[in-house]
Amino acid sequence: MIKGIVIRQEQPADYREVENLTREAFWNVYRPGCTEHYVLNQYRNNPDFIPELDLVMEESGKIIGHVMFSKAKLVLDDGSSIPSWTFGPISIHPDYKRKGYGLQLLNHALNKARTLGVGFLCMEGNIEFYLHAGFGLASQLGIHYHAEPRDAVVPYFLAQELLPAWLETHGIKEATYTPPKGYFVADNNPEAFEAYEATFPPKEKLRLPGQLDMNVLTC
Repeated sequence: MIKGIVIRQEQPADYREVENLTREAFWNVYRPGCTEHYVLNQYRNNPDFIPELDLVMEESGKIIGHVMFSKAKLVLDDGSSIPSWTFGPISIHPDYKRKGYGLQLLNHALNKARTLGVGFLCMEGNIEFYLHAGFGLASQLGIHYHAEPRDAVVPYFLAQELLPAWLETHGIKEATYTPPKGYFVADNNPEAFEAYEATFPPKEKLRLPGQLDMNVLTC
């Protein structure tokens, strides 16, 4: 536990600072530039957005981290669906990465999510980090990713039961997860995104090793 940290709900006065933080945290990480700050900007008015789980982390009054949660769903083999949840983006200022701040913010958020009745989370991320917060491969729980073969072990698709036996309680042995449409807002509205991005200071977009295949994530 890192001392001197405050984690609280995001307020409207924080919006621009948090969006800039998110932009800094994700720039050139998964693609040249990033879109996560626009996703956040648009998501606050999305009915799937969960304000109680829209959290910022402060050190000495400076916002250094942020995480948001969203409602989602699992589609069963018979075509019916069951409400579920996801989270992200989770952002830590580049100066504070790899120092334990992200895990502290995430664990705090997961504990709060449990108290609100959030029972099951799916997300895309690096298992080497997220396993420390209790996540594992979603395929091991019978949850499939929409953009991959049904029998694939997808290394970036992770899940966790926040409430014990949540899947069993809901009679779920297998299901398919698709990220909420709100996460694709920049790809679906490129002109609006570019106009929004132009309100920030210019930054160089780079194609770097290790960036994701965006054709997979947007199909």
